[in-house]
Amino acid sequence: MCGIAGELRLDGAPADLESIAAMMGQLVRRGPDHGGSYSDGPLGLGHRRLAIIDLSVRSNQPMVDPGLGLALVFNGTIYNYRALRRELTGKGYRFFSDGDTEVILKAWHAWGVDAPSRLDGMFAFALWDANRRELFLVRDRFGIKPLYWSRDARRLRFASSTQALLAAGGVDPAIDPVALHHLFTLHAVVPAPRTILAGVRKLAPGHWLRLGADGRQEERAYWTLEATRPDPLPSEADWLAAIHEALRAAVQSHKAAADVPVGVLLSGGLDSSLLVALLAEAGGVADLHTFSVGFEDTPEEAGSEFEYSDQVVARYGTRHHRFLVPNADVLRRLPEAVDAMAEPMFGQDAVAFYLLGERVAEEIKVVQSGQGADEVFGGYFWYPRMQADTAGNWTERFARHYFDRDHDEYLRLIAPAYAGADHSAALVAERLAEPGADEFLDAVLRLDVTTLIVDDPVKRVDNMTMAWGLEARVPFLDRRLVELAARCPPALKLRDGGKFPLKAMARGRLPDAVIDRPKGYFPMPALKYVRGDFLAWMRDLLDSRACRERGLYRRDYVEGLLAAPDQHHTRILGSKLWHLALLELWLQRHLDS
Repeated sequence: MCGIAGELRLDGAPADLESIAAMMGQLVRRGPDHGGSYSDGPLGLGHRRLAIIDLSVRSNQPMVDPGLGLALVFNGTIYNYRALRRELTGKGYRFFSDGDTEVILKAWHAWGVDAPSRLDGMFAFALWDANRRELFLVRDRFGIKPLYWSRDARRLRFASSTQALLAAGGVDPAIDPVALHHLFTLHAVVPAPRTILAGVRKLAPGHWLRLGADGRQEERAYWTLEATRPDPLPSEADWLAAIHEALRAAVQSHKAAADVPVGVLLSGGLDSSLLVALLAEAGGVADLHTFSVGFEDTPEEAGSEFEYSDQVVARYGTRHHRFLVPNADVLRRLPEAVDAMAEPMFGQDAVAFYLLGERVAEEIKVVQSGQGADEVFGGYFWYPRMQADTAGNWTERFARHYFDRDHDEYLRLIAPAYAGADHSAALVAERLAEPGADEFLDAVLRLDVTTLIVDDPVKRVDNMTMAWGLEARVPFLDRRLVELAARCPPALKLRDGGKFPLKAMARGRLPDAVIDRPKGYFPMPALKYVRGDFLAWMRDLLDSRACRERGLYRRDYVEGLLAAPDQHHTRILGSKLWHLALLELWLQRHLDS
């Protein structure tokens, strides 16, 4: 929806408004409709707006309520804002706007730090309490909206992207060795609070951070996910009915909370196709825009899923837009996509989403997307493999089927200066051992939904769509749906190849070919089976003077990948060569220029 930025001085000086302006300059593409700023002594706020709800100037930000002594910058959408507004009106609050931003202000005044737990939606916001001289940073339960920060002895700064923090200056650009280990073992996932840069941190999903003008800092979780069976245990029919109703309600709420049209990114897979079907049930699709993107084929893999998305379009008669991108355009525009990445992203479909987002934004401002369904309902091929593999402890079972590289291979990849302990195994062991999960796969899916998804598909979709002023909503990460699914027995979710509750719901609503097809993605074969111009480009990048002087990689490892790129894929089928090239390109574009 927007981009936010700000600063709280800790040394008694007034906020640096020039630095806030520099940060806002990096956020214009996230919020092209309006820009505003606010300052109160040591506190400065900046906001770039993408107008979705209450398009009037009354919902411009920063939003200040002098009577309550509160000021707010907010990025995201609160889907239950109308219900909260009615409740707050009953408490005597009066509203001057019709949007969801003001609801957060009033909710905070009414309930304080308990307010975030009442919000259903995707959000990252900064709230200044002028009476207490305290700044609060808050992030939604699944980290759908980003919130980065940096702190030194003089100030704390925050923003919706690392690019904004870097533009303000004063950020330590050193590589964080722990984050580097996560990056190359967890498929580019660097869990909060770390990022690849030592001087940039991010707020964890489902947390708030409080900072006083005196420098005192506190951070707490306001939400956790329980993955335990209810008592009594519902029947299979009851589970399926409850999940169906929860998803239908999520799709409808994600559509209703907008004063502009809402479309769908239609990949041709089960998840996005089901969104179209449920939107049709909720009131027709005569004006529903759907969008698909495809790329050139390789001998190993088709570059598009049009054969499936076309069937959904034919059944429901949506206003469909289909884009085919040649490989030459992909290679030419790769640097643009990397510029839009707040952190390095190895998912090959990041470029697909970037190029698709550009075209979609020409037609519409808001879309629904199917991200989250595989993590919530067990759709990836590695889940049943983990379940069937009973050797060793939970961390070993997980690592054998997910880690991109084992620790010994990581040590062969990375220069000695960055070597260290097996940080990813330690982190996964800690997360899997947390209470509130009945079975191994309960703990795995909870880890995926609360941690791994945040820094892979969810971050990817936010960055690549918001680069074009396009808001992507993810109904499969609706809080009530996720909480329900987490308590559902894993065996039910894994039945029929995974996502059984969704497949059961789709029967009769979607063509069987869409339901029974193998799991697909927004494919980008050229970044998976690297050859030709793409291989030459990666070779030039990894042989560049900047890469050699940076000294991150051992040269023998790099040469081994370049010699046979098609023979080096991760357990979840990513190109190891692309990983190295992507990180180097990201560092060159963000730190060296």
